[in-house]
Amino acid sequence: MDIKYVSTTCPYCGTGCGFNLVVRDGKVFDVAHWQRAPVNGGKLCPKGRYAHEFVNSPDRLTKPLIKKDGKFVEATWDEAYDLIAEKFGSYKPEETACLSSARTSNEENYLMQKFARAVLKTPNIDHCARLCHSSTVAGLATVFGSGAMTNSIQDISESKCIFIIGSNTFEQHPLIGRSIIRAKESGGKLIYADPRYTPTAKQADLYLPFVSGTDVAILNGLMQEIIKNGWEDKEFIANRTKDFEKLKEVVMKDAYSLENVSKTSGIPVESLRTAAELIGTSKPATLIYSMGITQHTVGVDNVKSTANLMMLTGNLGKPGAGVNPLRGQNNVQGACDMGALPNVYSGYQKVTDEPAQQKMKEMWGVDRLAEGKVGYTVTEMVNILADKPGELKCMYIMGENPMLSDPDLTHVEHGLKNLEFLVVQDIFMTETAAMADVVLPAACYAEKDGTQTNTERRVQRWKKAQDPPGEAKPDWQILCELGKRMGYEKQFAFESPEAIFNEVAAVTPSYHGMSYGRLDPDGLHWPCPTEEHPGTPILHKEKFAMPDGLGVFSPIEWKPPAEVPDAEYPYVLTTGRVIWQWHTGTMTRRSWSLEKEAPIGWIEINPEDAQELGISDKEVVRASTRRGSIDIPARVTPEIIKGVMFIPFHYKEHPANRLTHNALDPIAKIPEFKACSVKVEKIAEV
Repeated sequence: MDIKYVSTTCPYCGTGCGFNLVVRDGKVFDVAHWQRAPVNGGKLCPKGRYAHEFVNSPDRLTKPLIKKDGKFVEATWDEAYDLIAEKFGSYKPEETACLSSARTSNEENYLMQKFARAVLKTPNIDHCARLCHSSTVAGLATVFGSGAMTNSIQDISESKCIFIIGSNTFEQHPLIGRSIIRAKESGGKLIYADPRYTPTAKQADLYLPFVSGTDVAILNGLMQEIIKNGWEDKEFIANRTKDFEKLKEVVMKDAYSLENVSKTSGIPVESLRTAAELIGTSKPATLIYSMGITQHTVGVDNVKSTANLMMLTGNLGKPGAGVNPLRGQNNVQGACDMGALPNVYSGYQKVTDEPAQQKMKEMWGVDRLAEGKVGYTVTEMVNILADKPGELKCMYIMGENPMLSDPDLTHVEHGLKNLEFLVVQDIFMTETAAMADVVLPAACYAEKDGTQTNTERRVQRWKKAQDPPGEAKPDWQILCELGKRMGYEKQFAFESPEAIFNEVAAVTPSYHGMSYGRLDPDGLHWPCPTEEHPGTPILHKEKFAMPDGLGVFSPIEWKPPAEVPDAEYPYVLTTGRVIWQWHTGTMTRRSWSLEKEAPIGWIEINPEDAQELGISDKEVVRASTRRGSIDIPARVTPEIIKGVMFIPFHYKEHPANRLTHNALDPIAKIPEFKACSVKVEKIAEV
């Protein structure tokens, strides 16, 4: 019996934990602790512990499939490539679109945006960061010049005050929770704001329950109280920032007095006062957020407000401080870094800048790219497909499942059905793959080499532990073979992920100093501009990444969500994750150890609301919004505030996103997953 251990990086959340895959006779059969893993020191959450269970699932895709007369038939790779090349070649660039993936490697995301821009000549390339952290990228780039987590996971443990808002960290990023516990053990205080009394709330020194969608009002109120008491960092404001007076003019309004913020948010005045004092007088303090901040029509406003608070108190550029957005998926940071976005090439080089265009043309050896214009975001693509049939005709989706992950699923399904040709590349027959004309079988994380970039900007290795099943291939290999088939031999002549990474490093300033040799075993934080550079765990130490080096205060007025409760839909619905499942369940629901813990969805209802509705615990109820209805078991619990309800979005049997609103933030184009109006009723006896 041949047993070996292969160290790699977890394919689930953005924490970037390392572990060993245990391989017996050429097949992965277990996960073992990798004690020196840089982020997690050998510790794992349940998803990481069982990250091997889906790998050899019997329903993995193993052969290319082509739909004929409404049914899939097996095909050879040559047949699939020939059909795709013929079809892709028959459409105008503006009629095509590509979706890349936060679940694939940096190298594969880089190739997908290169394929879109150099082969298809389309600017329409995006991925699911649009649905989770596009408002972070837009918001923090406007304030700091860089749209990423400012500090490392490890240095959170040095914080004297941790303010978490819009992140259920202990469920969504459990190993980051270890740094929070270390901070508490050293005397740090944890403030937690959320509509639900989550596992994170149970660790808090101060819990602030609030109505979803009131974040800006809360943050403005805290800033008013800090300024009133003289707790702001006057030296930092004077030397490192600008436009403070503009901010002050807004946050000092009567609308943001603690009394008025209490009425808006539901948080008691004394709790707000205590929070303001802790944040204003503790050094260093850190702010942690996730999708509870970003997934709003005011997502960019929310993000800027978190930055305002930390600049106001001087908590940037030092250990234990910072604005720290936690990425939801393993490589959502890397997919953004690689330019799988409609407005930038890799390293956030703007597609509208002629020098960047010229640089890419020379690097890629092409005369023409997508015409230097910003393409459609995924949310815009879906709206165009549904509302303007014929404008977009052809789509290539790699490792994304919009038929469960996007808002207003009826609208999404309607849009995808209007496509003339759809190619989906994945490891399982997802809800989206089932709608495709061609399905290409891909390798999973355990079956390929590559890199991914975690939430703290640490670039880490994946290492191949087994061969893919059947005829499945790594995404990078499929993209190279397809690129060559379409006449781009030289541009896609890569023999390995390392060769792709070398091109990434050559063309991407923040990755210039990186190589596979340097990434083992601990990885490197970008920016890493030279081969001698040690990487940058903490951003903005001396100045911000703005032309004048100054952080920019943003005066933000609170605006309510796009849809607010009324007589017909009287409650606020919010959505999120649970520790046992992940995203659309494609991998976790095929992991028996995880699936048995949380096999079905539910809707959380406060006991007072349940009593008024005549609903009992575990009763199946009907939840309805203006977009649709689902029948779902009720979970009656005091762990959610009155007037707000919660549904996890992992379950195809209880698809929360049939209910959610596709209203968008005007800048980031992110949907409002975290607040819409819902009614819940008993299901009439038949």
